[in-house]
Order: sequence, then C-alpha cells, then structure tokens
Amino acid sequence: MIEEISIRGLGVIGDARLPLGPGFTALTGETGAGKTMVVTALGLLLGGRADSGVIRSGAAQAVVEGQWLVEADGPVAERVHEAGGDVDPVPGSSQAGLVLSRSISAEGRSRATVGGRTAPVGVLNEIGQQLVVVHGQSDQIRLRSSTAQRGALDRFAGPKLATQLASFQEVFRRWQTAQAELDVLIAERDRRTREADDLRIALAEIEAADPQPGEDDELTERADRLTNLEDLRLAASQAQEFISAQTTDDTGDVLTYLDSSRRLLERASDHDPELAPIAEAVAAATFAVTDISAQISIYLGGLDEEGSQELEIIQERRADLSALVRKYGPTLDDVISFLARGSSRLLELDNDTDRIEALGLQVAADSDRIDLLAEKVSKLRRDAAKKLGTGVTSELAALAMANAVVTVEITDRDEVTLSGKDHVSFLLRPHAGAEPTPLGRGASGGELSRVMLAIEVVIAGNDPVPTFIFDEVDAGVGGAAAIEIGRRLAMLAKTAQVIVVTHLAQVAAFSTNHLRVVKDSAGSVTLSSVQQLGGEERIAEMARLLSGLPDSESGLAHARELLEVARDRVA
Repeated sequence: MIEEISIRGLGVIGDARLPLGPGFTALTGETGAGKTMVVTALGLLLGGRADSGVIRSGAAQAVVEGQWLVEADGPVAERVHEAGGDVDPVPGSSQAGLVLSRSISAEGRSRATVGGRTAPVGVLNEIGQQLVVVHGQSDQIRLRSSTAQRGALDRFAGPKLATQLASFQEVFRRWQTAQAELDVLIAERDRRTREADDLRIALAEIEAADPQPGEDDELTERADRLTNLEDLRLAASQAQEFISAQTTDDTGDVLTYLDSSRRLLERASDHDPELAPIAEAVAAATFAVTDISAQISIYLGGLDEEGSQELEIIQERRADLSALVRKYGPTLDDVISFLARGSSRLLELDNDTDRIEALGLQVAADSDRIDLLAEKVSKLRRDAAKKLGTGVTSELAALAMANAVVTVEITDRDEVTLSGKDHVSFLLRPHAGAEPTPLGRGASGGELSRVMLAIEVVIAGNDPVPTFIFDEVDAGVGGAAAIEIGRRLAMLAKTAQVIVVTHLAQVAAFSTNHLRVVKDSAGSVTLSSVQQLGGEERIAEMARLLSGLPDSESGLAHARELLEVARDRVA
C-alpha cells in the first residue's frame, strides 16, 4: 500500500504531497491542473521511462518519492535487500516501511533509490510489478489487442498456469536455439566442408615448417653475421695482432708493452715501495689482456668453421618463414597462433556430422515435448476462460450493463510461439439479440472502460495486487453507469488500495480519501499543489464536478445528495 507520494518540480507541480493510505482515493481537479502529472510521478516510481521534458520550467530536476507499506518478510522486501536497500519494520506489525524515489535532471540523467540505496531503474520496475497495477485510457486501447487479452486471461488463471507456461517456455526456448543452430549447420554444410579442407592444407603447411617463437629474428641475426664474415674475420685478426703480435718484426704489441712496463716497475719498486701496487696492477692487466687474446682466438676459430653453405641454408629457411607470414601473418607469432586456433576450429568443423545428428534428435524430442506442454497450457486457459467470462459478465451486470455477456474464445494459431498455440479473443455481446463481437471492433469507449474494470475486479480475486491506479477509467461514461463504476471501485477498495483520477462526481463520491489538485496562476507559470478535502470543501468540489459551479446552492445540494447515495450504496 502507498502511504504517501511527494512530488517536486514535475510538470505544473512545483511541490506537492499526496496522503494516500488504505481504501479508495479519488483525485480530482480542473483540466490542466496536473492530475496527469500525478500518474506520471507514479509511473516514474515504478520504473517508467524518464523524460527530461516533464521537468518543471526553471527547475534543475524533478524528484518523486513514495512511501509504501509492504510485508516485512515478503518478496518485495527480499528484492529490496538483494538490491542493497532496507525496509523499516513497523513495531507490533508484520509490515515494514519502504521508500522509493526517482529523480530526473534537466540534462536527462535519471537516478533511482530503493530503500535508501541507489539502484538500477530496472529494480523499481521489478518491485512495481508486484505492488501496483496501473490502468489508463491507453490500456483501454491496448485491451483491444489479442496479446493484452491473453495476458489478462493468464493473470486470472493464476500460479498453476504460470508454472505450466514457464515449463513450456523453457523447452520452447531450448528447441528454438537448437533448431536455429541446426538450420545454420545444414545450410552451411558445404561451406564448412570447404573451410575444413582449406584448414587442413594450411595446418599441414605450418606443421611441416614447424616455426618456433622468435626464430625469424634469430635467423636474421645469423644471416647478417654470415653475410659479413670477411669483415668480422679482418676486424678480429687486426685486434688480435694489436694485442698479441704473431710476427717477429720490431712492431710491439699490447702484451709486450705491458710485460716491459711490469719489469721496469718491479725493479724500480726496490727503491720506492709505492710502485709495487702499480706493478701488481700492470701484472693483472697483463693477465686480462691475455684472456681477451684467447677469446679472440676462439672467435676466429669459429669463423673459420662457418661458410657460405650455412648462409644458403639460413636464407632458404627465412624464405619459407616469410611465405608463411604472408599467408597467415602478419607476424611469425600470428602464424603460430593460427596453428593453435585452426586446430580447434578444424576439430569443431569435423564434428559437424555428429553435431547435426545430435541436434536433430534433440529438436525432434523437444518438438514433441512442446506439443504436449502447449496442449496442457491450452487446457488450463480454456478452463480459466469459461470462469473469466462468467465472472466478467456478472461484474458488468453490476456496472449498468445488465444484458451484456463477455465470452473468452480460444482458437489455435497457425504456429506455436513462446506464448503457446492459443489465440485469445474477448467477445462482447452488449445486449440481448446482438451478435458477440471482438472488443477491438464492437465496444465503445464507455463499454471498454467498464469491461476493463470488470476484468480487473475478477482477476483481483485470483491474482491480488496491493494497489490499483485508474486514470480516467470512467472515460465515456456518465449517469447511472458512472455511479455503478464508483460503487464497484469502492467494493474493490475493501481488499486493495484504489487510486482513481476522475472528472466525475459520481465516481469521486464513493472515495474514502478525496484529493484535489489545485492550480494557481502567477504570470505565465502555473503552480499546482494538492489538497486533502473533507466536509464543506469536499462538497464544494463535488458541486464543481457536477455543474462547474462550486458555490451554487442547487449544486451543493446535489453534491450532498450524491455523497449520501454513495454511502448508502457502499453500505
């Protein structure tokens, strides 16, 4: 149950508070005062689409907040906890308070909070579906569609049908997915066979070459070395000659000079001890240069073993790798990755035959299962259709359509879909002697209003919802029919919270809580607020609704009489 709604900066509403509570709340007011904005606010709280165009002119944002009473251990409270929010337990009661809010900025950004915690708007929508049913004039139009009529029938059929339909839909989705995959595999069998053959050739070529990570870089370095072999040998030989000359001419080398320097320093150190460490350092340098000379000799020996034959082999290998890179690259690492991916893909393609066979068996089994489950769903719908038609017909008799008869007709569709195989059509015979016709063709706006209300009342017995919101459900209705609609809304309010936006005094008279949207004009800006009416204020508003003259004595008398009639009818 909604206890209160606060609205700020929404449309023509500057700042308003709507005290709601249990029973039947009627919302009235002059045309353009902002009654529709109240329904818009409720829609936002229930996860409806946010549009920055509804923000009041000059306001930075629109904010709507609703305070609910929910079962402390119920599914709504559980979903709030899952979203990270909290409910506030009411002492001595099984209920708890829940606050939902929604804000929209002028830039179009939307923010929702559930139980004090920011949450996705989708959470509001999930919670809203368990808390409120909203009906407006657009829903009367929607009721003309077979889809909406099937949805109403399914709601009336209750949990048993919901469970059976869920089982059917699970199998149907599985069948749909498998059938789609099977169709693709069969349609692309030839293409996939060619792909598999091409992959085998490519993988065989790569496997024969057996490329290794980084091999191309190593081969490039090796080829560069062999290509410049003579330059390398000359440089190493000259360096060797400077360090340790192999000739016997008078040209000195590094080792000779170092050895001579060491001897001179050692002899002189007898006269000056400070030269001894220097002589030792020269000796160490001699050993180091000797080691360098040995390394150069080894390097030269290796160069002598390398030759043009090896260079030819390396260049051939580089050519092979380059060919692979051109086909499967752009790098050698990509070629190696292609080998791994291609092997997995080939395994998948080679399994097509087995997969087609397995899918064929699954599709056939699920198809039979779908037929069986669809028939069970249809049986439950046919059983519920008879009861729904009888119940709605009975309700219409109480809504000034005493001779009207509603029947719910179910026929087989050409093909089975996710909703089953049934085409559902609500037929209305408005009076005796008339032919039953589909709601979409034969019903007037006033008749649709009453049929929709009757359907909702009957469904509420099987699928109770805490709150019903009707936006001008009395459109196209007047006189005695309007009084009967008001009476029936009052009866519905005994088991659920009912909120009605109305222009009819005959409907508002049955409410237990009367709110008026008041419009004040200041310059070009309209500011609306909400007043809770009682006593003479309510009588004046009823007179305005009846005659447009809130101060008329006859209008006031008529308003008092209408309120008495409403009290007597409800009693």
